[in-house]
Formats: sequence, structure tokens, C-alpha cells
Amino acid sequence: MKRIALIIAVAAMTCTAALAQSKVLVAYFSATGNTERAAQLVAEATGGTLHKITPVEAYTSNDLNWHDENSRSSVEMNDAKARPGIVKNFSGAAADYDVVYLGYPIWWNQAPRVINTFLETYNFSGKTVIPFATSGGSSISNSINELQKTYPEIMWSSGKLLNHATSEDIKTWIK
Repeated sequence: MKRIALIIAVAAMTCTAALAQSKVLVAYFSATGNTERAAQLVAEATGGTLHKITPVEAYTSNDLNWHDENSRSSVEMNDAKARPGIVKNFSGAAADYDVVYLGYPIWWNQAPRVINTFLETYNFSGKTVIPFATSGGSSISNSINELQKTYPEIMWSSGKLLNHATSEDIKTWIK
């Protein structure tokens, strides 16, 4: 019995050490600053490298007007193949990271199409990707389901909606 307890203790310490040594990327897109604040807290809690996903053309308030079916965001979200350009300012390589926290606002119950552009620009196949989001009213569930269907080669972990999350909330989630 003592031998089994010792084996379990050693295995737990090994797993904890491996997780502590994982190289973490916190990549995010934020149109209004809400997701950016959450991403900064996630980076602090994980010790991860923070990377802002920057569209080539910044979104204006008119672009984000979801009441206007002709607004840029409405047009993009109505086209599953839309891939807005991003500034290629990612200084690392996906291969350099073990875990990726991926942050975005929820648009039309999904991740904005700029997230697809990011995932397709850099190869995250076989990587653990943990989504987090901010939203004015939607849950994160549908966005994760859509990302899982679109990118089955990525190892998706459970995500979390981080509206108004504190650093303590995030530390508890990450544990």
C-alpha cells in the first residue's frame, strides 16, 4: 500500500513539474479591450508569452455594429470562408509552444473570423489549445464546437468565458 502511495506521489510530482515546464502562449484578438484585459491576466497567471492578434485593418465602431447587416463584422461572420488579414507579428513559431491559450470576443455566437486566419497562418496541429472569451451575452460553447469541427487536428481543451474575471478567478481556472 505504501508503495502504491509512493508511486502516485512521484507521478503527481512529475506531472506538476512537466506542466510547470510547459512553454505557454497566450494569443488573443480584442476589438474593444475586454478580451485584452482577460488575456493579460491569463498571461500573468501562466507565465505565458502574450501575443496580440492584430488585423491588418483595425475594426472601427462602425465595423463592429452588429445591428447593421452591411457592417464589416456582420459581412465577415455571415461568410464562413472569410479570413481577414492579420499582421504577421508573431515572433515565435507554433512549434515553440506546448500550450496555447486563445482569447477572443464572441461574435454571432462564434469566434471572429480573424481567429481562423490566425489558426490557419500558424500550425497548431497537435498542440493543446485552451480557448477563453468575453461576451455581452453568449456563452463560449458554440464557438468552441465550431473551432473543434473546423480544426480537428488541434487538441482542444475546455474553454471559459472570462467576463469581468479577476486574477484570482483565472488562477483558480488554470489550476
